[in-house]
Amino acid sequence: MPMLKGKSRKTISSNIKEFHGGKKFKAAKAKFGKAKADKQAVAAALNTARRSGGKPAGRKKAEKKSARAATS
Repeated sequence: MPMLKGKSRKTISSNIKEFHGGKKFKAAKAKFGKAKADKQAVAAALNTARRSGGKPAGRKKAEKKSARAATS
């Protein structure tokens, strides 16, 4: 099934989930490891969102603050 077009969080999330079930993810996971394959899934989903027009939905402000606090 092809990736959905759109830039909402829901669409991006469903595209990432779809990529995780495919042959490309399994091949990338076998060759590079799970972490890099996960990053490729996110990159593919965001690329599809960008091509559909506009800027993809980013993280919320509360998530950004907690992410900074966790790294400090």
